[in-house]
Amino acid sequence: MISRRIMMSVMVLAAIGMVCTACAPRQVRYLKNNIHTRRSHGVLKASYANWVGPGGGHRVIPVNTPIVVGRWKKGFAFVTQDSRQRVLFEYNRRNMPFSIREYLDLISSYQPVSLQGLSGIDLKGIRQGKALRGMSKAGVRIALGYPAVHQTPSLEADEWIYWRNRMRRMKVVFGVDETVVSVK
Repeated sequence: MISRRIMMSVMVLAAIGMVCTACAPRQVRYLKNNIHTRRSHGVLKASYANWVGPGGGHRVIPVNTPIVVGRWKKGFAFVTQDSRQRVLFEYNRRNMPFSIREYLDLISSYQPVSLQGLSGIDLKGIRQGKALRGMSKAGVRIALGYPAVHQTPSLEADEWIYWRNRMRRMKVVFGVDETVVSVK
């Protein structure tokens, strides 16, 4: 009899805890760079590998878009606060030296980022979600996101490798002035 009461009490407390957790507002974060997504079976998906040219269904979610982050079994999910689009974000810890929390801090913050000081060509590339000849490293990082560390271990490198999709790569080459000289 006592064990039944205890069990019922535990279940009620657990249910109250779940309701309170579900009701708690989540903090809004802002994207520090564009997020490249692709539509797959009616769902927007993104990846730590930054599919910068995923073909049909490609959509760029712009820098400074407000998001709320949630859970997803293969990484994390977020919902854009302006258009209420849900994005499933694939994250493979084996290919990245960060925890999901650290990666979220890398690609988002609690305040919008300033684009002041970027050149006109940087701003054009950011709006288009592309690396353009003459862009700075900061401009490319905002336009395309961080290159996957297993392909580009350092942002000091003269070549950054991005994935166009799951099979094809793209190389952004920087000159001595640290601006883009070619995109291959």
